[in-house]
Amino acid sequence: MENVDVFTCEAKGRGLKAVKEFWAGDVIFAERAYAAVVFDSLTHLVCHTCFKRHEKLQRCGQCKFAHYCDRTCQKDAWANHKNECSAIKRHGKAPNENIRLAARILWRIEKEGGGLTEGCLVSIDNLQNHVDHFGDEEKKEMRIDLESFLEFWPPDNKQFGMTYISHILGVINCNGFTLSDQRGLQAVGVGIFPNLCLVNHDCWPNCTVIFNNGNHQAVRSLFHTQMRIELRALGKISVGEELTVSYVDFLNVSEDRKQQLKKQYYFDCTCEHCQKGIKDDLMTAVKEGNEKPSKEVVKDVIQFSRETLEKIDEARTEGIYHQVVKLCRECLDKQDPVLGDTNLYLLRILSIMSEVLSYLQLFDEAAGYSKRMVDGYMKLYHPNNAQLGMALMRAGVTQWHAGLIEAGHGMICKAYAILLVTHGSTHPITKDLEAMRVQSEMELRMFQENEFMYYKMREAALQNQTIQVMPEPAANEISPGIFQKK
Repeated sequence: MENVDVFTCEAKGRGLKAVKEFWAGDVIFAERAYAAVVFDSLTHLVCHTCFKRHEKLQRCGQCKFAHYCDRTCQKDAWANHKNECSAIKRHGKAPNENIRLAARILWRIEKEGGGLTEGCLVSIDNLQNHVDHFGDEEKKEMRIDLESFLEFWPPDNKQFGMTYISHILGVINCNGFTLSDQRGLQAVGVGIFPNLCLVNHDCWPNCTVIFNNGNHQAVRSLFHTQMRIELRALGKISVGEELTVSYVDFLNVSEDRKQQLKKQYYFDCTCEHCQKGIKDDLMTAVKEGNEKPSKEVVKDVIQFSRETLEKIDEARTEGIYHQVVKLCRECLDKQDPVLGDTNLYLLRILSIMSEVLSYLQLFDEAAGYSKRMVDGYMKLYHPNNAQLGMALMRAGVTQWHAGLIEAGHGMICKAYAILLVTHGSTHPITKDLEAMRVQSEMELRMFQENEFMYYKMREAALQNQTIQVMPEPAANEISPGIFQKK
């Protein structure tokens, strides 16, 4: 943590500032989790040490609950799992993820104390819990969690007061960081990172946080890397400049972002983008021209879009994807004459449409929708936003599958440039993207040299057949049915 310093101001409280200059892609600091657990629904699909998804996991022989990649992960986890293992056996079943995470935090506090631990700028005791700001529903959930925790907590361990346990549960509620799998595509767990909790919010931040699952594949443990989060610079950061990340997705109008931040994190956002409503006009854009739609028409289309999104959620939950496509088409027919290319409701429908059509392997149709989607995203997002990079990657792959190799390669290259900044060259998803970039570049060269041969080879590869191309006639061969002079 030598690259940062803690400061305090009246408006935001504590925060972190840079003590040296950083450039795009620099890792400002990395931090291991104080405690972390896998989500309840994925406990048998994800390793409880490195949080990677695997088809075949080894189960803990005692509690039958924890799962691991191999003996290396199981051995690394034992220090944290030992108390949990005996508690689950005594209790008869594992509690929910909040209770398991609170228990892991308290077992560590019981062992090391509640003060500062090595490498931490702030202790768990001094983190904000916002329990005083809880509404009636949140207080009710807190009481249920407290009862569940007291049933799970072993009687022979140190007994903590109700106020302190409530503090820990409050810390988890507003400071828990979502952990992703090795591809960065699915949320699989939650963890507490004390130093990261000091980084304040900005809707247009200068940093991003990426979860790195680590690597235990090397034969020698000396070359293993640990599971950690990395705070990375999105652009140039000067000495003394505050470090910020975005707590919420930027693709919401400023008023909606402020409400979400107030509800979830209990503060009023005062960043420049919220105060000035920057890009709100783009997010609510309507068609320009001689026949600009009236306010009533726009209002009706927005209401129809909201109702359609609710129906789409129901259809996706039930797995009726052809119904999703039908709903999206109906919605787009109403949106296209009225809403602008960067309108959030239009972009949401385009995103769902391209994703579902790609899942149904209707790539030719999906390619057009994905292109419109990323064109809108690029006008709204920060140029080095990780969400933009992931969207470009998905759209590039869709174009590639549709046979639009030039557009696909261009999008994949743009996505690779962004993820080099946000994820770094060693992250698994960046490595996957690098392989795609090399492959698509090779195919693009082939396409530029011989378009006919490229499509022939592509068609054969898609059908899993050997390529069928008519042989070129030999120099001395006489074509049948054609007279030739001696």
